[in-house]
Amino acid sequence: MADNNHKPALFSHEKIETSNFLMIVLTLIVISFGALVEIVPLFFQHSTTEPVPGLKPYTALQVVGRDIYVREGCYGCHSQMIRPFRAETLRYGHYSMAGEFVYDHPFQWGSKRTGPDLQRVGGKYSDEWHTAHLNNPRDVVPESNMPAYPWLLANKADSATVGARMDALRKVGVPYTDAEIKAAADEVKDKTEMEAVIAYLQVLGTAVK
Repeated sequence: MADNNHKPALFSHEKIETSNFLMIVLTLIVISFGALVEIVPLFFQHSTTEPVPGLKPYTALQVVGRDIYVREGCYGCHSQMIRPFRAETLRYGHYSMAGEFVYDHPFQWGSKRTGPDLQRVGGKYSDEWHTAHLNNPRDVVPESNMPAYPWLLANKADSATVGARMDALRKVGVPYTDAEIKAAADEVKDKTEMEAVIAYLQVLGTAVK
């Protein structure tokens, strides 16, 4: 005789599939567990936490340049992640390694490439080329659809707050000394935003060849 009073168990398929709230909660638990299993071990691997040989923290001018790079949304079109595939390494150079980015907070990895990957751009072009390119890209790359950034030549780099930025970076593990932080404002003083951005671009990928 059928039991018409049967009730599904608390975590039976029937109960889960008929309760939106329970389905959402359990899904979030499973995703969180999977993320922890994938992410937590990375914090204990030397390849992801130790800098590659030759890597140095950004100078004060490069710190300012990186912040301008982020401010202007350059990461929206340019990746800094070369994947370990033949087509990528032939075009861009050595694949990206986590140890190159231990001083980046946050790092600029990504797969969006409206423009070329910039991970190995350091030293590829002269400062003069970068100045012309950022001021009006079509002067050096006629087919470019990149916007121009002429205000970088006119704007002065922010020297007043760079020391505080470097101090904040030191709190998350970047090995700046007191002397470097103290001298930061003088290093950036009277520099333009263009000079700062170029200083940042010229160091990208130079620790690995």
